[in-house]
Amino acid sequence: MGPAIILRKQRQKAVLGRMYVAAIIFDETGQAPAGATPLYRHLYVQVLAAILLGVIIGHIWPATGEALRPLGDGFIKLVKMIIAPVIFVTLVTGIAGMTELRSVGRVAGKAFAYFLFFSTLALVVGLIVANTVQPGAGMNIDPATLDTGAVTGYVEKAKHSGLVDFVMSAIPTTLVSALTGDSLLQVLLVSILFGISLSMVGEPAAPVRDLFERVGLVIFRLVAILMRAAPVGAFGAMAFTIGKYGVGSLANLAGLLATFYLTSAIFVVVVLGITARLAGFSIFKLIRYLRAELLLVLGTSSSESALPSLMEKMERAGCAKSVVGLVVPTGYSFNLDGTNIYMTLAALFIAQACNVDLSLGEQVALLLVAMISSKGAAGVTGAGFVTLAATLSIVPSVPVAGMALILGIDRFMSECRSLTNFIGNAVATVVVARWDNALDRDRLRLALDGGAPSPLAAPPVEQDMD
Repeated sequence: MGPAIILRKQRQKAVLGRMYVAAIIFDETGQAPAGATPLYRHLYVQVLAAILLGVIIGHIWPATGEALRPLGDGFIKLVKMIIAPVIFVTLVTGIAGMTELRSVGRVAGKAFAYFLFFSTLALVVGLIVANTVQPGAGMNIDPATLDTGAVTGYVEKAKHSGLVDFVMSAIPTTLVSALTGDSLLQVLLVSILFGISLSMVGEPAAPVRDLFERVGLVIFRLVAILMRAAPVGAFGAMAFTIGKYGVGSLANLAGLLATFYLTSAIFVVVVLGITARLAGFSIFKLIRYLRAELLLVLGTSSSESALPSLMEKMERAGCAKSVVGLVVPTGYSFNLDGTNIYMTLAALFIAQACNVDLSLGEQVALLLVAMISSKGAAGVTGAGFVTLAATLSIVPSVPVAGMALILGIDRFMSECRSLTNFIGNAVATVVVARWDNALDRDRLRLALDGGAPSPLAAPPVEQDMD
């Protein structure tokens, strides 16, 4: 490489560095911080107020609450609109900037090893808690008396969520259709292949990589604009949930609901907390750092609504772009800690409620089936309930009809599933980045302690392939 090319690339990186810092020193409201920001201007405060207002509206005026559903659905559609470009740009530029192509396989291997271990652990935790607490014991439900019409649709979906269907659905019809559809796995596949191709071309493709890096700055600014509507979306979604299902519906199955929430909390604080501590950071500081996104997930019952913001914040916290682009979207399909806890807990709850006594061998078989079906149903809308249906369809000991028992509170359980999944993916991103020596620990500490990035800090740009 000649001196002129080296000088040009150094100037480009200097410009990108200044643009990067300019992009990340904005706070959660999208405004540049200037002294003490009024509390009401923080996004997490606005979202929390919107959730509370939605609960009040939905409880006092249920019909009005149900009518506000388009606000929540509209916001989620706005966010989903930008998810594919965020993943594509982040992953392509990250892979293209790696010094060696085998780095892609190394990061992917570490990520999947992490996902497999913790997903299995979550299933085991749900199994242990269900046997210890036995939330369904004493209900004495006759499956023949249950109305199975409401769960028929989920059972039908489960029939089309096998591993073969899952693999085939990850392959898009065309290169462009992956970016216009709603499958994260298709976007992931195209992004990885495009990034590898860009990396293999080398120096001639440098202008294309620089273009995508600049496009990324624009896309993340668009994300900041869309996040301004987060309180409106959370308000509409929560008002609809309370208006349609009612707070009173929680009382009927409060035991299962409380058990699930408590188990998920223990998993986050103890299991993920210990993992975070071993990786050199605090799970509580990470939760505080992501408080706006967590409240958004709580309000919308969808972890996808906060995916672009999570990717941006993980980069801001010092995780390399290549790791963030690979781990976060992949984790949304394969690292579902909350969903896995829910599956074994709900399956055993149904068995206990219907007086079905499962032996240890049958419970182990249930766990093994759940491990497979949870991967097969990845990316399916309502994945938690669909995965449960797929699992119970294969394990004949537990009646599928028993799913009707928990359908009424599944919406409230979905919020906990989404929160646990979201936190699990945030922890996974930091751990894999540290595991791969792709984590700037000073930036992580600064971000988790609530500080702003220094204007002199350089962006985490990988070395060029020369």
